[in-house]
Amino acid sequence: MINKITSDIEPILKAIPDGATIMTGGFGVTGQPAELIEALIDLGKKELTIVNNNAASGDRGLTKLIIAGCVKKMICSFPKSAGSSVFQDLYRAGKIELELVPQGNLACRIQAAGAGLGAIFTPTGYGTKVAEGKETRTINGKNYVLEYPLEADFALIYADKADRWGNLTYRKAARNFGPIMAKAAKTTIVQVNDTVELGTLDPECIITPGIFVQHVVKVGDI
Repeated sequence: MINKITSDIEPILKAIPDGATIMTGGFGVTGQPAELIEALIDLGKKELTIVNNNAASGDRGLTKLIIAGCVKKMICSFPKSAGSSVFQDLYRAGKIELELVPQGNLACRIQAAGAGLGAIFTPTGYGTKVAEGKETRTINGKNYVLEYPLEADFALIYADKADRWGNLTYRKAARNFGPIMAKAAKTTIVQVNDTVELGTLDPECIITPGIFVQHVVKVGDI
């Protein structure tokens, strides 16, 4: 019987090695799997590369992970945040690395990895520092920059409900990057508000099929 739901997430998170590349869902604090992210601190993970839309927002989740010194590099679209200056301070001090990716490109690169594409051409960033050192091409009179897929060893994402097969539904804007990150990572770990019996979720409402999910844990069990 397939059952991806666990009440003991610690052994699974312990398997994440130092130096891993981890995608974390969230648009700011919305849809951020804060409890899963903070569990990495307790396990003493180091030298992590984090892929996220933001370089920390608010005072939980990624902010705490960065403060704890667990993050070596951020790949993100918004390194500045109205709710947290932690990343900018460390970056200016030379204590953390940054790869700045325009938001649309970030999403497209993650999607490309999930779809198994080799590379994509995008107009965003052409003629700017973002395009420096990258292949460019003119297609049908429009200029493009070549971008490569963005993959991860692990994805930590937040969903509303899951069944034991790992099928996921989301709540409104909390969906954001979760579905595409689940497809782009080798191992996807999901924290959910609730688990339901198999067959309970309306198939038309399932956004992430269980084939892209390896582990599910309820927030209260983290």
